[in-house]
Amino acid sequence: MSAKTKKIIGWVLSGLSGLLLLASATDKFRSSEHALQMAASFGLSAKSYAILGVIEAISVVLFLFPGTGILGLLLLSSYLGGAIATHLQHGQDILFPAVFEAIVWVSAVIRFPELTQRILNKTLEIK
Repeated sequence: MSAKTKKIIGWVLSGLSGLLLLASATDKFRSSEHALQMAASFGLSAKSYAILGVIEAISVVLFLFPGTGILGLLLLSSYLGGAIATHLQHGQDILFPAVFEAIVWVSAVIRFPELTQRILNKTLEIK
């Protein structure tokens, strides 16, 4: 696969996951009926759920900008890991947050080759 194809795939995955996560964040801080139902099912107030939406939005924006992408990746991983734990604690399906976690990591590995080198403990060649 060419470098250009990888770059396109990485950005498409990042963009799609970013748009969907931003929609989720917007739903939370606008306190839609669905968001209020979810907050209640988790035992959270509307204000707490709105704060989670702001945290989610900030994490996504950081992830989408190349200069802060790895920081955004770490924040989104933490956020989605917390979502998975919360869903498990309340007996809800974890498929949605787990799939997003996987997509975010796959897109990050494609977009940030230095991340793959770190994970696999390969040395970086300086040219």
